[in-house]
Amino acid sequence: MRELSHRRRMLVLAICCMSLLLVSLDNTVLNVALPSMRSDLHASVSGMQWTIDAYTLVLAALLMLSGSTADRVGRKRTFQTGLVIFTLGSGLCSLAPNLEALVIFRMVQAIGGSMLNPVAMSIITNVFTEPRERARAIGAWGGVVGISMAAGPIVGGLLVESVGWRSIFWINIPVGVAALILTARYVPESRAPKPRRADPIGQLLVIAVLGTLTYAIIEAPDRGWDSPLIVTCAVIAVAGLLALVRYEGRREEPLIDVRFFHSAPFSGATVVAVCAFAALGGYLFMNTLYLQDVRGLNALHAGLWMLPMAFMCFVCAPLSGRLVGARGPRPSMLVAGVAITASGVMFALFNAQASDAGLLIGYVLFGLGFGMVNAPITNTAVSGMPRTQAGVAAAVASTSRQVGQSLGVAVIGAVLAAGAASAATSRVGHAASPAAATAFVDAARPAWWIIAACGAVILLLGLVTTGRWAERTTRHAAALFEGEGAPTGQTSASAKA
Repeated sequence: MRELSHRRRMLVLAICCMSLLLVSLDNTVLNVALPSMRSDLHASVSGMQWTIDAYTLVLAALLMLSGSTADRVGRKRTFQTGLVIFTLGSGLCSLAPNLEALVIFRMVQAIGGSMLNPVAMSIITNVFTEPRERARAIGAWGGVVGISMAAGPIVGGLLVESVGWRSIFWINIPVGVAALILTARYVPESRAPKPRRADPIGQLLVIAVLGTLTYAIIEAPDRGWDSPLIVTCAVIAVAGLLALVRYEGRREEPLIDVRFFHSAPFSGATVVAVCAFAALGGYLFMNTLYLQDVRGLNALHAGLWMLPMAFMCFVCAPLSGRLVGARGPRPSMLVAGVAITASGVMFALFNAQASDAGLLIGYVLFGLGFGMVNAPITNTAVSGMPRTQAGVAAAVASTSRQVGQSLGVAVIGAVLAAGAASAATSRVGHAASPAAATAFVDAARPAWWIIAACGAVILLLGLVTTGRWAERTTRHAAALFEGEGAPTGQTSASAKA
């Protein structure tokens, strides 16, 4: 691919960011609309979990396939296909007559979504070849998450209160169409010189592991942890994971290339992605229910309460990208770990939600932490790896994010469902009784400790997987791909860490 002008590269970045905005806005808007959807569709808490996890599970299961497919058939072509499917799925979601249909249509959305973000990141990696410039581009990319977090709750609240929850899916249609037109005109086509072959067995094993694990976590509170169905799902998940590791390790061109995990920074970034997005998924799910069901706020006012968190994410994401470009990933990861841990501890130990000031500080801390963590995840995942494998590397990082979000919603939802049976609240817009509010807060305390633990893991990995030893493992991993393309390069500061 010929070198593009600076203006053209910026335009490509903007188009790729539109796809991220499309997917991220859909998630944040959906969270605000959950109580209204639950009331209209007569769904349980687990039903609401499935409206989120049906999407993230399919997305996680197909991201690596989409990444390798894009490397093989063309990233631009795959990206355009994803835009069409996602936009179509959004239209179908707005017409869903019941919860079951909505879950199915969310899965259609996810099929398209799997072709967007990892492929867009692969396009960015191939367009921005200079390490510092790429780190800043990734920071801007991460800033879009902040934009979606800021705009999503307000846009969602306005739409839900004025038109109804179905309208939250309408906003995807014009954005999807605009991104499709711009992609056709301005985004260059690229593909890997030596693409991977399809791996259907590996793909089926990934689906089996993620599907059965998430089903077991979400349905266990209702069916019981000793239910034969839940136990069977757990056994299938464990057996599938063992079979996946064994099979992929022996395959010449695997769906999940274990050579990536010889790099300590790459492996650390994968775990950090799971923890960060598990914290985010659980945080948004739990706070949406708390603000609307316990505090009795409507969708718009609940969205306004979450603005401080979104604003911090919006401000910190591009700053983190610049910091990664100048100093490497360690400072951003350490700040993220401390802030997310502090936010979780505030709610778990000091009952921050008891006062407006405490709630506000907790939201600000979480937004700071999450805003700082996204850029080092993405940059670390692709740095030092061959550009020809950028699609697969980016897809592994994106898969980790979606797996984390699925597990976060599943685990936090299961904790709430198991411990807050007595915290059933009245319909949205009417405050819950003091007893129900107390029961909800008590049930949520273990969930806050889980979020704090996620932050602690991010902090620990920020210390362990950066520095000279970690850089040596990255060079070793890149050497295993020798002959498959030039490395994407490290940030200049990573060598100093």
